Amino acid sequence: MIPELSVEHLGDALGVGTATPRLSWKIAADPGWRQASYELEVDRGSGATRHLVHSDEQVLVPWPAEPLSSRERATVRVRVSAPDGDPSAWSAPLTVEAGLLDPLDWTATGIQPPWHEDHSDDDRRPPLFRHGFELDSDPRRARLYLTAHGLTEIEINGRRVGDDILAPGWTVYQDRLRTIVHDVTDHLVAGENAIGAWMADGWWRGRYGFDGGTLNIYGTDIALLAQLEVELEDGSVRVIGTNTDWVAHPSPIVKSSLYTGETFDAELVPDGWTQPGFDDSAWQAAKVAEFAPGTFVAPEGPPVRCTEELRPVDVRRTERGSVVLDFGQNFSGRLRVRAAAGVGERLVLRHAEVLQDGELYTRTLRDATSVDEYRGSTGSIDWEPRFTIHGFRYAEIEGYDGPLDRLDVVGRVYHSDMRRTGWLTTSHEGLNRLHENIRWSLRSNFVDIPMDCPQRDERLGWTGDIQVFTPTASFLYDCSGLLSSWLRDLSAEQKRFGTVPWYVPVIPGAPMWTPIQPAAVWGDAAVLTPWALWERFADRELLARQYPSAASWVDQVTRLAGPSRLWNTGMQLGDWLDPNAPPDDPALAVTDPYLVATAYFAWSAEKLADTAAALGHQADAERYHRLHLEIADAFTAEWGGDDRPLDDPTQTSLALAIAFGLLRDPARRAEAGDTLARLVREGGHRVGAGFAGVNLLSDALTATGHVETAFALLLEHGSPSWLSMVDKGATTIWERWDSLLDDLTVNPGNMTSFNHYALGSVADWMHRVIGGIEATAPGYRTVRIAPRPGPLGCASARFESAYGAITSDWTVVDGAFSLSVHLPTGVTGTVELPDGSAVAVGPGEHAFRTSVEAVPGVA
Repeated sequence: MIPELSVEHLGDALGVGTATPRLSWKIAADPGWRQASYELEVDRGSGATRHLVHSDEQVLVPWPAEPLSSRERATVRVRVSAPDGDPSAWSAPLTVEAGLLDPLDWTATGIQPPWHEDHSDDDRRPPLFRHGFELDSDPRRARLYLTAHGLTEIEINGRRVGDDILAPGWTVYQDRLRTIVHDVTDHLVAGENAIGAWMADGWWRGRYGFDGGTLNIYGTDIALLAQLEVELEDGSVRVIGTNTDWVAHPSPIVKSSLYTGETFDAELVPDGWTQPGFDDSAWQAAKVAEFAPGTFVAPEGPPVRCTEELRPVDVRRTERGSVVLDFGQNFSGRLRVRAAAGVGERLVLRHAEVLQDGELYTRTLRDATSVDEYRGSTGSIDWEPRFTIHGFRYAEIEGYDGPLDRLDVVGRVYHSDMRRTGWLTTSHEGLNRLHENIRWSLRSNFVDIPMDCPQRDERLGWTGDIQVFTPTASFLYDCSGLLSSWLRDLSAEQKRFGTVPWYVPVIPGAPMWTPIQPAAVWGDAAVLTPWALWERFADRELLARQYPSAASWVDQVTRLAGPSRLWNTGMQLGDWLDPNAPPDDPALAVTDPYLVATAYFAWSAEKLADTAAALGHQADAERYHRLHLEIADAFTAEWGGDDRPLDDPTQTSLALAIAFGLLRDPARRAEAGDTLARLVREGGHRVGAGFAGVNLLSDALTATGHVETAFALLLEHGSPSWLSMVDKGATTIWERWDSLLDDLTVNPGNMTSFNHYALGSVADWMHRVIGGIEATAPGYRTVRIAPRPGPLGCASARFESAYGAITSDWTVVDGAFSLSVHLPTGVTGTVELPDGSAVAVGPGEHAFRTSVEAVPGVA
């Protein structure tokens, strides 16, 4: 038995941003074994210290030794013991290295290009930066610390450093600017060396946002701050930092935009410019640029990387001579093109999510034209853009006249490189495709922040979208680090604007159809997203850090609602994109927006009470729980009726009332469930909810004894429904239920995307009810395994928790239900079978068999 050790939520322990990083480990032990104590060994190079702790905790435990200092390395091992047993073997050593923890550690000077630029021009040409230097010996160790105003990629001695893109990512730059650390030991040699930086506008100053976008959001000048620290063989340290000794030159990237794409001129490349010995005498000395080291932060989650390559499933040449490619999958990324011959002087790459009449349909991209261009070819090419990203399934290439079988094009899939943690497969192929569509939409939109879409002129961190989707996202992937970072930005913007904005980061002064103001569902992300992450990952530090933000939101809504406890003022988005709303007004849902606002007010108050209790703030917990009860009573008095649970019931109003505990009378709650089931049946089992209710429908039906109706809703093929998207060829989740109309033409609305994750929030219900895996304590320390077969013949679910893999596999054959369950060491739970029996289980393998009533349509 050898524990498997990790640090924080990071896959890489290089450059951690805290002096006291938390540690976690998994244990593969015999059933019945339990941890009673652990011992951590910390070796800082001058001798190891050991720290014995009597505890069964193994997730995010405190750093046991003295805090790390900047740049300090420590090797950590752990071993564990049962109450009366000998200690386990030591884990493999894990090396943890701190980044630059103090702003004074930065001695480099920021640099920017020396030439004048027209800051109102979209087509500003970004700079290259270069510096040559010598080392007296081969390096023993070398670290490159860097950040940028804009985006950067570094080369040393002609070799790319790292494999991340869009660095340093997008944060609320005026408060938080990420610094990146690379181990560049094997890039350097004794003697001459050279370092060069590619740059681009990115989010810093590139045009971004809708309605034409906004230029210079955070500043007008691209700038670089880099500090290369080299420990030589004799133990001395050489620091090579950006300063005015570095030189600049206009880039062969003629223009680069996250929306419009990138133009690269191969004839403008200074050959060998990142190699030693390059003649840079014609380059200009860089100019000093100001950075604010007090805003510097380390990454909390993984960078954006290429995680997969897709080959076209279809390639054809059009009558115009262009080449159209279908990758068979909508995704976020870009093309890499290789061709030995046949490339003209101008190669143009266009991108789109869908085809209409055999042509790329780009109207839905709005102002994000998504065109990449390569100039100056000699007939062959091996090229991929650097600083842009597109959402697409189809691509068109103009300027290539060679044979198609010699054209080598791949779709490079880019997103934050999160570790996958959740799986679900069933006997229903349509559901399996739906689940994959949800997963692909998550991947496409988790690009440094949780975006709404990857293709059009938007790509913003909408708070309501991620609020409803966090339970699904945090099962499928370990998104804890990414969302932890984003929640810091939410708190910063909340303080700046006095409320939770509708999207984070905010684009100051961006043309928009509403000012920043409180809105239910969206603002509730301040409470509900940290709570969902607490349930998945048991990160108490994150929960405590976000508590002031969560409390501030609920307190603000309490003031807006006043003594009535009804939030019935101000603009609300309500049940956004309700399929029954007018196509040109997605906020005009059939459910009263103030009902939605008051319901979410009640739910956030209750979850804030739970948060306070988890943190030990008992007085707050009691106060916010009383507030929840007061809101629930006000809700029932305002919208309840004598002859039915709610006046003018809708799928969303009933789902909210049931799922959020607003009907305190059990009889009224049961009646609401019956009414909801009747509405769903009368509607042909088609979805009648938008963003505010779609994640709650199936749970509300299941909780009130109508699981068969929940399955019928999920398995319906008529539009609007989840499977109607699948039937129309979707490979991701759409923004609108009818983004593609029944005649397979694109919805004519201005707001039509084929890659939004919010309507995929139903996967959380699928994981818990079909797969049967549900956490009953934070981090899945205890679980409930209670699969409901419905009309399905089998299903298999797996969640890779912080403790290890939790699995649930079941089949129904000839009326016999068979279930296999695996729990890892450290996890206990209860298995609930379809016959109503329940069994307590611990770590290990468990098998169950019982009869189940025959259900029509078993697959």
